[in-house]
Amino acid sequence: MARKAYILVLAMGLAVAAAAQTETWQLDPAHTAAQFAVRHMGISTVRGNFTKLSGTVQYDASDPSKSSIDATIDAASADTRVEMRDNDLRSPKFFDVAKFPTITFKSKRVEPAGAGKLKVTGDLTMHGVTKEVVLDVDGPSEPIKDPRGNSHMGASATTTINRRDFGVGAIPAAVVSENVAITLDLELVKQGGAKQ
Repeated sequence: MARKAYILVLAMGLAVAAAAQTETWQLDPAHTAAQFAVRHMGISTVRGNFTKLSGTVQYDASDPSKSSIDATIDAASADTRVEMRDNDLRSPKFFDVAKFPTITFKSKRVEPAGAGKLKVTGDLTMHGVTKEVVLDVDGPSEPIKDPRGNSHMGASATTTINRRDFGVGAIPAAVVSENVAITLDLELVKQGGAKQ
């Protein structure tokens, strides 16, 4: 009986330890950027970003394959610094934000891809269409603590998508390239002290 109790306690301890290795981090919108770039008429690159986003990362430093990412972008927050162009992006010509207000990414697999690198495969949903994409990730960095006791770490990720795959924009590729380069610069926060 004592042996069974010992085994049960040991198993519970191992389960708690395993759960403790996966930590919950929140995207810090003030220090996170979701940027995109497209070629215009093959002669210049137009860049923009989304200014409103949120998300949660479950991260296991000892076994990144147990990690996951769930992020949401406000499609109406697209900003290219040109009001007329931004209005076009929000219209039914492109993102149709009235009908599809958010862009989401939900990871399916996280794999090591060399020292300090990860490959994250997940579902990107945009304009009502879901496609699998792969993010090439540098990081995350080693966590550091701020004066409030909250932990911070950073990472960057890149991928390229074809806008036509998501039904975004009927404008010919000769005017606006079909391929869109995406760069994510992320800061993650895990509260451990006083609330900010």
